[in-house]
Amino acid sequence: MILQDSLPFDLTTSRPMPNISPLPMESWLHIDEAYAAQMAERDRLLLGHRDDVLALDDAARPAAEELLDLLLTWLPDSFLRSEGSVTRPDGVSVPIDRDDPLLTAGRLVQDDLCLLEKRGTDEHVLTGAALCFPAGWKLSLKVMRPLTAIHVPIPEYDDGLAKRVQRLFDGVQPGRPLMRFNRLWHDDPTLFQPGPRLHNSHRADPRSARFFRTERQVILKLPLSGAAVFSIHTYVLPRERALQLSAVETA
Repeated sequence: MILQDSLPFDLTTSRPMPNISPLPMESWLHIDEAYAAQMAERDRLLLGHRDDVLALDDAARPAAEELLDLLLTWLPDSFLRSEGSVTRPDGVSVPIDRDDPLLTAGRLVQDDLCLLEKRGTDEHVLTGAALCFPAGWKLSLKVMRPLTAIHVPIPEYDDGLAKRVQRLFDGVQPGRPLMRFNRLWHDDPTLFQPGPRLHNSHRADPRSARFFRTERQVILKLPLSGAAVFSIHTYVLPRERALQLSAVETA
């Protein structure tokens, strides 16, 4: 099991859906106590099961390259940079392969990284992703689909919420990311859960689930390509620890 013991945000903070707040750019990437274990799992998936966790439309390559450059700029000081590679805090050296930008980015940080772009439509479309820790959705079923289709079958994602989320993706400005988090109860602590899940109750009974899973989700805008990045940092805590941290709803 790969578990955390703490969170970088206050679970008691509650805002109306979609629960968005501004985030300083320097706080975008978070390295926590599960970094080494999560990165070992990411390497296993990205290097051994690439087709399950990595996708990139050819036309989205410039955005992927820009995302890699931005990530390299904002890596914390615990990463050691040298010409052609980066040594992670767990001691693993990752080659900077600019011909494979999403693979490289996905091997550096705990966050899953999704690229979304406007393609002559009213909605952003998922044009690429390094997605190792899905919570009930399969990348191959969502790539090249718009936001509303990506969020099926989430019942809360109605027309009103869909419009608010699309306005966020349209309005987010470079250097001024937005952050939200969710609350999910699970019986299974496994990080890679591609599903697909038919509805939310497939996860677990919140009153008895053994694990609490929460995603720190950040939306940011790439200044050159105009693509949106949706990054997802996953935390899984034992039930008792999650209840200690806050008055988490269990019903």
